[in-house]
Amino acid sequence: MKNSHKLFIILFIISILFIGEAVAQTGLENKIDSLFVIASSGELRYRDLTEPAMDSIAALGAPAVPWLVDKFSTKSARKRWTVIWILQRIGSEAVPYLVTSLRRSESLIVSRVCWALGDIKDTSSVYPLINVCNHRDWKVRDQAVGALGKIGDTRANEVIMQSLTDTLGQVRKAAVVSCGQLAINEAIPDLINCFNDDFYGARLEAVNSLLKLDTQNVITVVADSINSQREMVGNLCCTVMGEIGSDDAIEILSYQALNSPIASRRAHAAVAIIKADPNDHCSLHDKIIENESDRFTLLKIQSALKTIKKSNE
Repeated sequence: MKNSHKLFIILFIISILFIGEAVAQTGLENKIDSLFVIASSGELRYRDLTEPAMDSIAALGAPAVPWLVDKFSTKSARKRWTVIWILQRIGSEAVPYLVTSLRRSESLIVSRVCWALGDIKDTSSVYPLINVCNHRDWKVRDQAVGALGKIGDTRANEVIMQSLTDTLGQVRKAAVVSCGQLAINEAIPDLINCFNDDFYGARLEAVNSLLKLDTQNVITVVADSINSQREMVGNLCCTVMGEIGSDDAIEILSYQALNSPIASRRAHAAVAIIKADPNDHCSLHDKIIENESDRFTLLKIQSALKTIKKSNE
């Protein structure tokens, strides 16, 4: 009887503890719920309260993170952004639970967790993010690759370069952007190859990323590709040279690309030279017009010159 009585008391105490914990947890959730309604509201009456509400949730720290992660399932863009902003404020304290959440089965939530980790920029999340870069859902791969670029840790270089050949254009675009953010000079030839990508976003971002890398290395590799038979590759090589605008770049444009048998290549080269040398210090503008025989190419060159003149007025 004595043993059974002791067992009863022990079970009673445990049940009280569980009930107390459950009540406390419910109280916390109710508090977050109330604050989040204000934080994510677009109503005018809450305009001055949204920031304090987000700060109040962030002040709860790690205990608020599980609730916030579950909220990532929302279809509301405003609520999704509010979760991101609060997690940014919590910062590194949120990372352990966010990393654990990368193992969840809901791809939507996992992709948004990747997004949040990229914004927090804590290097402890690098390897967990690398591990989901081959996720079955392209949205997760897209966000993971983008997050690694934002964090800027070179341990991600290899997986970022591998993602340049992903089957989805959005993921390839994210990899291209991350190559620039991580300053991966080894990716220069691959980025030039991206000029021929089916997805325009990857092509355009490849130009931007190359401009963030070592200029002389870029000029050297671009010079070898500027007369490529692949039209987009050669044309965008001209664009890069025009953006760089150095004497070396102008020389390559004038001696190589302007002599191309491909009319669109000559047009891109001429426009690039005009952009790089708008005041015609190299005395090339008149020569370009005189030497061009293709009517449509000539129209494009003249249009570029008119635009430059108007901007200088």
